[in-house]
Amino acid sequence: MDSNNTSSCANCGKGEENSITLKKCGACKMVKYCSLACQKVHRPQHKQECKQRVAELHEEALFKHPPPPDDCPICMLPLPPDSGHAAFQSCCGKVICNGCISSMLERCVRNNNGSIPCPFCREPSVKTDVEENKRMQKLVDAGNARAIVELGSYYSLGCFGYPVDYKKALELFRKAAELGWAGGYYRLGICYESGQAVIKNEKTAKYYYECAAIAGDTKARHNLASLEARAGNFQRAYRHFLAAASAGFKLSLDAIKALFVDGFVTKDDYAEALRAYQTRHDEMKSDERDKAKEAGYNEDHDTFISV
Repeated sequence: MDSNNTSSCANCGKGEENSITLKKCGACKMVKYCSLACQKVHRPQHKQECKQRVAELHEEALFKHPPPPDDCPICMLPLPPDSGHAAFQSCCGKVICNGCISSMLERCVRNNNGSIPCPFCREPSVKTDVEENKRMQKLVDAGNARAIVELGSYYSLGCFGYPVDYKKALELFRKAAELGWAGGYYRLGICYESGQAVIKNEKTAKYYYECAAIAGDTKARHNLASLEARAGNFQRAYRHFLAAASAGFKLSLDAIKALFVDGFVTKDDYAEALRAYQTRHDEMKSDERDKAKEAGYNEDHDTFISV
């Protein structure tokens, strides 16, 4: 039986011309079957080929161009990947860059406003942890994956009145990952690499970092590159660091410089990374963001970067 013939069942040979509905192998998509029974019978013959193709598909997804970064909903510039340069708003669920937040703060101070509204939805800022928690819980109940990760980070850090509860944080990170959110995968990777609420397992951490990187998480890409570098896989590490540096992540550019100094990548490799980083940096740059940085505006929390 020719298992590469996708117009007939890979096991029994029956095809659509026999009014048979064929379904692809859910893993490799290479062959089709007319029934679950045929798929089970053919499994021993197909198993090795299937595993090889799944690995190839994963590798292709891992190194293909990642999804574009989110834009700030106000200035419409790409959000910086570095922690502390944007803040999640529990009122509307938006992530807003520090430049737009500080600009709103300046206007409120200038106009002597009693409260500082959200730059996006104009909801007044909360005054107590209780109010903040109510807003966050409302987003979580609505299935907002980013809010679920934020709430998990509150439990992880013990902030906004929440106790430190690593198991609860892990539960929330898993929930966000089940919803397909890159940040959920990234936080799970952190948990397994650091041993937070789970037994340390670098292999599992790598798996979750890969899932997050495929979904476009730059910090997960950096941590994944660090794992590869520690394992001596310097070319794979470079490719991941380059992808993160191309997204504007300064720590990844610094890591590529270190690889160059140590002789693991070439001068041309480092030059390529510099150009890619500078291009993205210019795209993210604005006067408002520069002013916020000079003013020391920083909302950094829940960061774990492998080195």
